[in-house]
Amino acid sequence: MPNTKSAMKRQRQTVESTLLNKSKKSRINSAKRDLEDAIQTGDTEKAKTAYSTFCSTLDKGAKAGVIKSNKADRGKSRAAKAIKKLQA
Repeated sequence: MPNTKSAMKRQRQTVESTLLNKSKKSRINSAKRDLEDAIQTGDTEKAKTAYSTFCSTLDKGAKAGVIKSNKADRGKSRAAKAIKKLQA
């Protein structure tokens, strides 16, 4: 239980930011799942559109501080490799 006014405010802010971060992470994971499904089916056009959506959500998550920028870059790189492998 917070004792000071600033601690009470901080507690409220933490609850709000936790909810926002959880939804953003969920959005990233959903985009990743859609991309993996497109790659599994072998549909290159669907995979390319899913890749652009995935990259966009990763960038937004990194910009908001939900994930680190290196993790976003690593995810984009791995996804690009998977698509390139699919095309070959």
